[in-house]
Parts: sequence; structure tokens; C-alpha cells
Amino acid sequence: MRLGVNERDMADLDEIYNTRILELAGATTLGARLADADATGTAHSKLCGSTITVDLKTHNGRVTGYGQTVKACLLGQAAASVMAQQIVGSSFAELRQVAADMRAMLKNDAPPPAGRFADLAVLEPVRAYKARHASTLLVFDAVERALDEIEAKPAVNVAASVLP
Repeated sequence: MRLGVNERDMADLDEIYNTRILELAGATTLGARLADADATGTAHSKLCGSTITVDLKTHNGRVTGYGQTVKACLLGQAAASVMAQQIVGSSFAELRQVAADMRAMLKNDAPPPAGRFADLAVLEPVRAYKARHASTLLVFDAVERALDEIEAKPAVNVAASVLP
């Protein structure tokens, strides 16, 4: 039996809003902001109105503390949930790489991130929905903005923040 246009669209939506994405979105953790953050990054999608703000605490180029507020759709919530579960202990380079991997996965049909961020593979079906890319990438944009803030600090301040 052939599916009609609306039935096919519903089946496609079932693929991107699958049970695992719903579970991840429901498990969004670290909803509290960090009062003593080294940097804060915010990303906003004009298309859907979603906003994610992240706070980073760092030491020697690694994340030691993380907080976030997530006002996003299920896709943004799922990505933020994986980030919250895996970010502490990550290096700046690793975080930039996972952001690049997510953009490549969605925009260039590249494979999903691996390693500690392998759960992001659940978002692979989103690549077929360009309008959903921005909301899915919000947490990565926010984290990179926070990293940019840390890296832009004068060397004296950065050195002071990484001393034991």
C-alpha cells in the first residue's frame, strides 16, 4: 500500500522524533546556571525561537563544570542532554571537533560523532530536514561561543584561571 503525502510526512517525522530522542530530551540535565562560570555562551534560533545558554568552568583547557538553560524543541533538548552528560572532562579541541562533526553530519552527509558523544548519532535523521538543523546545533554554537570567550581573555587572565 502506498502512503499518501501526509502519511509519508508523518512517517518521516516519526523517524526524527523517535523514542530515543524523546528519552534524551526528557533527560536534559544540569538546568542550573553556574554562578562562578569562566564563560557563558548563548545561541538563539530565529526560525523556531529556541535559545540555549551554557556556562563553562574550565581548568587547563578542559571543562570542569557545566550549567545550561534550555528553551528549545525536542531536537535541541536531545542534543543539549547529550552535551550535559558528556561535556565535563572534555578538552576544548574535543568540543570544537564534536561541533564540526555535527555540522558535517547534518549538512554534508558525514558520519555522526563517535566516542563519548556517540549518542548524538540518534540525531542523524535530522539531516533530511534543513529547517531543523539550527535548533539541533544550538548547544554546540553556545559552547563554542563560551570557548571563544575563554580563549579571547588576555594571557594573564587565562594563565591565572589554569593555575592549580
